[in-house]
Amino acid sequence: MATGSAALAQEVFTLTIKDHKFSPETLEVPAGQKVKLEIINEDPTPEEFESHELNREKIINGNSKGIVFIGPLESGTYQFFGEFNEESAKGQIVVK
Repeated sequence: MATGSAALAQEVFTLTIKDHKFSPETLEVPAGQKVKLEIINEDPTPEEFESHELNREKIINGNSKGIVFIGPLESGTYQFFGEFNEESAKGQIVVK
C-alpha cells in the first residue's frame, strides 16, 4: 500500500483558455486513474470549465489558474465547455 505523497500522486494535464477557446480541444488521459487538470486562463475575463458528463464545474478567473480533479474514468469521450463562451470554448477528454 502506498503511503504519504506517493498515495496522492496523479498525472497532471494542462488545458489553456485563450481567446475564449480551450487548447488542446482534445485531451487524452489514462483510464482507471485519478488525474489533475490544471486549467490556465490567459484571457482577462473569467471562464467556467463545465462538464455534465464529468459532473464538474469550476470558474477560472481571468489571468489565473484553477485545478479540477477527475476520475478514475472508464474508457470513452467526455465533453466539456466554457459556460461563459459556449459557442467557442468547447473540448473533449478522451479516456483510453
